[in-house]
Amino acid sequence: MKEINAARAGLVLGLISIAYMVCNILLGKINASGAGAAALNVAGLLLWLFKLVLCIRLMKLFMQKYAAGKEDVTNGDTFRFGTLTALLSALIYSGFALAWSSFVQPDMYASAFEMARDSYSSMLTADQLSMFDDLLPKMPTYTFFANLLWCWIFGTVLAAIFSRNIPPRNPFSETEQ
Repeated sequence: MKEINAARAGLVLGLISIAYMVCNILLGKINASGAGAAALNVAGLLLWLFKLVLCIRLMKLFMQKYAAGKEDVTNGDTFRFGTLTALLSALIYSGFALAWSSFVQPDMYASAFEMARDSYSSMLTADQLSMFDDLLPKMPTYTFFANLLWCWIFGTVLAAIFSRNIPPRNPFSETEQ
């Protein structure tokens, strides 16, 4: 039952991150200058902050809901639930980001690499430029694993913080939790 609850929680957190990513991509497609560009930057920052706070609060809520009403749940069980939720959420989000960069917008890295290559070409040797070009086809895979690792570590840290008091500890208890 823990795995099903963790999968549901991971799906919700993953979908929130995906929604943020899509909104951020759509905001990036709006051409604005001056005050409009500043407003878009502020909107992007507020959107990220909203996503961050929402995911943190939902993670805590999911962990509390998992532990609620169960007498045999320990802080370790809650931590494992949170870690599994974080892993599943990270997998969903990273998989979507990989699919997006591979199928929906495959030139995403190419345009970024071309801009970087133009900016730094005078400072790089021919071998370095060749290595730079060889890196381009591997970027979706590298990004997938970087996202997966980052999101899982972030979720695991949250799980460690929240699980210390979910379920609440009784300092006068005879058993060690």
